[in-house]
Amino acid sequence: MIQRIQTIYLLLVAALLISSMCLPVGYFMGPDAALYTLKPLGIQVGEVFNSTWGMFGILLLSTIIALCSVFLFKNRMLQIRMSIFNTILLVGYYLTFLAFIYVLKDDLDASYRLAWSLCLPLVAIIFNILAIRAIGRDEVMVRTADRLR
Repeated sequence: MIQRIQTIYLLLVAALLISSMCLPVGYFMGPDAALYTLKPLGIQVGEVFNSTWGMFGILLLSTIIALCSVFLFKNRMLQIRMSIFNTILLVGYYLTFLAFIYVLKDDLDASYRLAWSLCLPLVAIIFNILAIRAIGRDEVMVRTADRLR
């Protein structure tokens, strides 16, 4: 299980997503030169907490799917399907992020600055694609060996 390269890829996906849940994804600079940090759970503006729980939920669900995919090594086709779904979910994360930025930018009347941690889900998408390719190669190898028997 752990000696397969796709397991390493999927564990890297989970690690990247866990770290992106903890790190800020950007900063809002208000008109009064106040700096507000946007995290996947939300943004604190004075006494008001604007929740962005959708972003956190997508990251958490993607992490759980990546970890579950590691243990589905006996059912490679399901592992491929779950990895494809995880990739689509991470693309949905970016769409959700853009929606929250659009709404919060108008509400706060502030400019937005990206953080480097916003790239982590993109790297996770790349590792998901590499894992899908490696699982597919394993499936082809197993089917070829079954045909020879």
